[in-house]
Amino acid sequence: MTAIGGTRVSNSFSNSGAAAPQVDVAIIGAGPAGLTAGYLLTKAGLSVAIIEKDETYVGGISRTVEHEGYRFDIGGHRFFSKSQQVVDLWNEILPDDFIQRPRMSRIYYEGKFYSYPLRAFEALWNLGIWRSTLCMASFAKAQVFPNRQVKSFEDWTVNQFGWKLYSIFFKTYTEKVWGMPCDEMSADWAAQRIKGLSLWGAVVDGLKRSLGLNKRPNDGQEVKTLLETFRYPRQGPGMMWDAARDKILASGKGEVLMGHALKQLAGDGQGGWRMTATGPDGEAVIAARHVISSAPMRELAARLHPLPDTSLNAQELRYRDFLTVALKIRADDLFPDNWIYIHDSKVKVGRIQNFRSWSPEMVPDETVACVGLEYFCFEGDGLWSMADDDLVALATRELVQLGLVSASNVIGGAVVRQEKAYPVYDADYASHVAAMRHELEALYPTLHLVGRNGMHRYNNQDHAMMTAMLTVENIKAGERVYDTWCVNEDAEYHEAGDEGATSVLPASPRREVSDDQAAALASVREVPERIAPAKRRDAA
Repeated sequence: MTAIGGTRVSNSFSNSGAAAPQVDVAIIGAGPAGLTAGYLLTKAGLSVAIIEKDETYVGGISRTVEHEGYRFDIGGHRFFSKSQQVVDLWNEILPDDFIQRPRMSRIYYEGKFYSYPLRAFEALWNLGIWRSTLCMASFAKAQVFPNRQVKSFEDWTVNQFGWKLYSIFFKTYTEKVWGMPCDEMSADWAAQRIKGLSLWGAVVDGLKRSLGLNKRPNDGQEVKTLLETFRYPRQGPGMMWDAARDKILASGKGEVLMGHALKQLAGDGQGGWRMTATGPDGEAVIAARHVISSAPMRELAARLHPLPDTSLNAQELRYRDFLTVALKIRADDLFPDNWIYIHDSKVKVGRIQNFRSWSPEMVPDETVACVGLEYFCFEGDGLWSMADDDLVALATRELVQLGLVSASNVIGGAVVRQEKAYPVYDADYASHVAAMRHELEALYPTLHLVGRNGMHRYNNQDHAMMTAMLTVENIKAGERVYDTWCVNEDAEYHEAGDEGATSVLPASPRREVSDDQAAALASVREVPERIAPAKRRDAA
């Protein structure tokens, strides 16, 4: 295999012996939040310097990796937002390169595809008479003898669907993604995540249909209609963030320092900052009036000088990582979906992307399919530490095991590791984040946290952008007139409803986001929490 490579953006901050250049805002991280902030600040005439530890790509988890002409996402990113302001910014940065794509995701189990979200009657039909009978018997048992002390995800889901359906469609995939047993996850997350699916309703509906009594079946599913299509940059989401970087550089007001990792961030005693970053040519030192950080909160806390009192809280924050093995296969596309979920405990892969279904331009050869097998792991564990060639071999074996491909048709592969992909919501994360946030806001009014990892919040791409947009407004106003922590709290499912359904931010700054704006961006990004130890003891 060949190394994945690219070009670096040159910078003028590499000589640590020189006086530190002064900019209005220093930005840590060139992901969606950092680049959104950089673009809007330079557009407003302010100077910025952005450091990014990746040597090749901007965009963070929303980047597009290229390997031998093949392009692939790190997880897949549909461009949809209910905020008109976010939609307008996407169109402004990338006006001519969006395409409209069909939306399709399904579950793959034992050689058959199942709708996602799950349709109960279809699932029973696909499982066959014998297994469906067992599922219904298990469901009946759960209805007659439910668990009266519901503590965990497992308790709640078994009560709703019975053990058999739970073990097929919920247990395996959930444990792959989050790396913890379902009997240790909070039942609250299950109640939020699995909505509107009635197994009994599906059975009654199926009987009515068979008797011709129901012409408009709901299949036991009462959820809002999902998007049928979505917009997508024709060569992947990295196009958006490459364009944002280029506009920042073209403005003459911004620099992007690739391959530079934060070493230290220290106050200058006058309300400003002195930031040191290590890069391929030594250290870069930047002086700034403000700092915007999308770095993981845990890493920022360890590099602040002096260390905040809550740095120990931040060190307790945890993250879930994953890696993608992209395989080139001499064959037609294996399935038409954007991705499929793998509900099979015999393989480690959790989800498989079909990159041509995202955009035909992602795959340059019409005779070759390119799929990405996603493995959820923790940095440093067995999967993460495997050699790339071994991971390609594992992914090939698992595709063969799933019956999706012949090994002889796999003609190459590449591996991309993504650290800190998901902030972990354990029993103590909220108190740790709150302590860190309140101390930093009290002591450092010119330090601003944005984005998924910067705020340790499971944000979508548009949420991350909105935290940056509000932060830019705060910097321009000279005070915290918007509460960025209002973004992404509670609301309906992200991909239901209309794009750009709400207006831009109110013209007059207020202390928090308007209700409709907060609702527009507050999609339910549920993350399972562990049951507190006391609750587990009670359950035992």
